[in-house]
Amino acid sequence: MTLQKLVADFSDRDLAHHAASTIQDFTEPAPDALTVFENGPGSWRLEAFFNDWIDGRDVAGEIAPIVGKALPPFVIEDVPDLNWVAISQAALPPVAAGRFVIHGSHDRGRVARGPSTILIDAGEAFGTAHHATTLGCLLAIDRLTRSEAFDTVLDLGCGSGVLAIAVAKALPGADIIATDMDGQSVKVAAENMRLNGVGNRIATATAAGVDHPWLRQSPPFGLVIANILAGPLIRLAPSLARTVARSGTLLLSGILIPQAPQVIAAYLANGFQLERHDRIVGWSTLTL
Repeated sequence: MTLQKLVADFSDRDLAHHAASTIQDFTEPAPDALTVFENGPGSWRLEAFFNDWIDGRDVAGEIAPIVGKALPPFVIEDVPDLNWVAISQAALPPVAAGRFVIHGSHDRGRVARGPSTILIDAGEAFGTAHHATTLGCLLAIDRLTRSEAFDTVLDLGCGSGVLAIAVAKALPGADIIATDMDGQSVKVAAENMRLNGVGNRIATATAAGVDHPWLRQSPPFGLVIANILAGPLIRLAPSLARTVARSGTLLLSGILIPQAPQVIAAYLANGFQLERHDRIVGWSTLTL
């Protein structure tokens, strides 16, 4: 099958990133690689690569109701048989999120190593900080850990492990558990933790929601992070109410801004109070 590339040029940087994250999260099949880059003054190009045949699909029409704004034309092109996943990964620049700097191995020689530098390569697990939901969580972790030293932390739906790694770097004394329902993501996360020097400080497990013996038997956590999607977050509200300590903090993301009121209502009904609502290019991060 010929690899195909979906291309669109935007005059609005935020809209380009919003469209990219929506394609990544809501198209089926998802792209095998995706990038947004500056393509001249005032222009940003979105490129998404698909191994599955997408001729005849109106991708712009599929994502427009979610994005909520008019989109530029999307063009589908055949591309040479190259390793476009690797090429796209190499195009991802480092991301600064508060004290944290997240970079891929291709930038290892250009990014100064430090206690808050995190190495994450785009791959089989979600989470490189280029997505607004991951970025929102990292900014919140930076803010929260400057004012409070959480003793116990749960990263629910850990993906690449980047959020748990950030917590481990910010809170050297914390006990951290990172879980994901996808076993491959847990393996990727554990390897990323090892590469970042915190593998012996974070316990990992494959679990759907809070259904795991570690979580059922553990006392409530001081900080729980759940960067998943609005629907599962709403269903998990009663369970997470039992998982977060009475004086603890809950950090939620993976929520489109129009979905936030419904998520907030579910958690208010379970005894939480909304402390902060951050918005980044169409996505919400909630601190409760």
